[in-house]
Amino acid sequence: MPAPAVIAGPPMVFLPEKRLAWPERARFRLQADFAPNGDQPQAIAELTRGLEAGEHDQVLLGVTGSGKTFTMAHVIANLGRPTLILAPNKTLAAQLYGEMKSFFPDNAVEYFVSYYDYYQPEAYVPRTDTYIEKDAQINEQIDRMRHAATRALLERPDVIIVASVSCIYGIGSVETYSQMVVKVTRGERLDRDRLLKALVELQYRRNDLAFARGSFRVRGDGVEIFPAHYEDRAWRISLFGDEVESIHEFDPLTGEKTAALETITVYANSHYVTPRPTITQAIQGIKAELKERLAELRAQGKLLEAERLEQRTFYDLEMLETTGSCKGIENYSRYLTGRNPGEPPPTLFEYLPGNALLIVDESHVTIPQLGGMYRGDYARKSILAEFGFRLPSCVDNRPLKFEEWDAMRPDTIFVSATPGPWEMERTGGVFVEQVIRPTGLVDPVTIVRPVERQVDDLLAECRACAERGQRVLVTTLTKKMAETLTEFLNDAGIKVRYLHSDIDTLERIEIIRDLRLGVFDVLVGINLLREGLDIPECALVAILDADKEGFLRSTTSLIQTIGRAARNIDGRVILYADSMTESLRRALEETERRRAKQLAWNAAHGITPQSVKKQVAEIVASVYEQDYVTVAAVAEETGPSEFVGKDLRGTIAELERRMREAAADLEFETAAKLRDEIRRLEAKELGLDRPGVAPARAVDWKPRPLGPGGGGYDPARRRGGAKRRRGP
Repeated sequence: MPAPAVIAGPPMVFLPEKRLAWPERARFRLQADFAPNGDQPQAIAELTRGLEAGEHDQVLLGVTGSGKTFTMAHVIANLGRPTLILAPNKTLAAQLYGEMKSFFPDNAVEYFVSYYDYYQPEAYVPRTDTYIEKDAQINEQIDRMRHAATRALLERPDVIIVASVSCIYGIGSVETYSQMVVKVTRGERLDRDRLLKALVELQYRRNDLAFARGSFRVRGDGVEIFPAHYEDRAWRISLFGDEVESIHEFDPLTGEKTAALETITVYANSHYVTPRPTITQAIQGIKAELKERLAELRAQGKLLEAERLEQRTFYDLEMLETTGSCKGIENYSRYLTGRNPGEPPPTLFEYLPGNALLIVDESHVTIPQLGGMYRGDYARKSILAEFGFRLPSCVDNRPLKFEEWDAMRPDTIFVSATPGPWEMERTGGVFVEQVIRPTGLVDPVTIVRPVERQVDDLLAECRACAERGQRVLVTTLTKKMAETLTEFLNDAGIKVRYLHSDIDTLERIEIIRDLRLGVFDVLVGINLLREGLDIPECALVAILDADKEGFLRSTTSLIQTIGRAARNIDGRVILYADSMTESLRRALEETERRRAKQLAWNAAHGITPQSVKKQVAEIVASVYEQDYVTVAAVAEETGPSEFVGKDLRGTIAELERRMREAAADLEFETAAKLRDEIRRLEAKELGLDRPGVAPARAVDWKPRPLGPGGGGYDPARRRGGAKRRRGP
């Protein structure tokens, strides 16, 4: 008779102090319509040789547009090692994820970024006696992808994780996460009540009506589970008495069976799942610290702080005992994970096997970010502990210190067009260079002009580029200057917009899309026009006040900004400067060095440069957009050809009919989406969507014409007026 099913961990557990490696080289199958070109083959060979020879640190100096991602993909395929690609922000992470997904369709390419749509950390401001409670909204799609990433690391050797720097923040212990699993195999004996209890311990919710991710339901002798890492698939366990008769994968929407399975492994619905014995032990440790801390506060005469801490902590302990969780449970992570005071928290790096590979993209930005995260977090939590809002142990729920990350990281490749001093020091100044672009494009021509009358000169250049159908990027030093310059150019008849940190993230992407589409010709910004901005239509980059030495005009910043014009065959860069600073001199010398090497390569191989061609849709079609709840226009859903050659009034009438039907059926979100699309089409019919007229938006009851330049300049925003919500 078959033995009863057991609830146990997978055969391989990766411990932080001794992370195990997969026994054999993984098989990565790289698919691409093109082969390595230029100096890509040399870079691939050098990086592969270095890693196979045991080099811990390597630097890839790759210029913009040279195909660094393609090179990374070939190195991963050559080595066959689990890989973590670290990007400085979600936008670049999403871009890398999409590219790696296309290169490795048969392998596990996963996405691991912060899953918050909105996050307000807990904080206290002593000067104004203001307490700010934690408030957060989790994005379900990103949470699912995080679960898929950790599961893939534990179960597969052919895995590529694309992550943002948030991966150095604490998540659940890998020991607990990998051991608290439910394994079910067809033909074994299984007690149904024991299975249901185990699912509850894994924080799955029983819901027999609304079957969603992270829930389970019971139907007769069958148990249906919607795993945390799946989006459109669920598992059905059919029991015959106490024997597992069959296991099927099915579509939770239609109920259609898609596959018959022999065995399944159910991982926890949360990375912070904790077994009951650990919770019981943690409560004792929390009580001991609370007693000690209350004695300290009362000895110092801080009776208010002591009373506050006692009430808040006892409430949390009561919730932990009753439900196994509480609000702000992460502040007790030291006790729940069994770590000692000051020890690093469990992070994604502990899930990596010992033979993993780390690739740090845009390392000149990512490395400083990694170094700065701990300090800000510690300052905020130490104030909470000082004034009795949290126990002092709350500071152990933190991101990794830079030294801890440096000691924990596996073999690493730092990738950047301008590597920073830290990573160059790791390699002794030796780097692998990749400056030849497959398209034959060379670095843009750089021109230095005097600061006097720089705005008038810029105006003439913008007009000339607009006449040729080209785009212009302009960088300033301050937000005020960006807004003032935008207003000046708009009054002069230039279609222009500005972009800085006050603009919503989603709106920034829309602005870049409109620039590529030709809705306007000139984009003015500060520091958002550097890494990761891919605009092949840009033929001119103008850098105002290029001789003002500082962060925005450092050698790295100047080289990165110059690179924005490197995707167009007519690319030029104008730097307005009265003096030649050290940063400016180095940036010009490096650009000229690369340009000379690229021209020599083209001449030797008979290459004719070609501008990069890229679909505009790729800007917004990314995982990054799933961080936001957006309402798509009907035209975008059905394609741009829907209204070509059709009667516009008839289309509006049909949309009005559908809107009223949706409202009658109480489908108000659908009705609102149709209403906004009707307004957009009505504005199109009246000609209000032409340049020089503000486009109809979701809350614009009457479209408002702008200045002679048009292109979306909003005087209300310029003068600090109410901010308009951008509709579809």
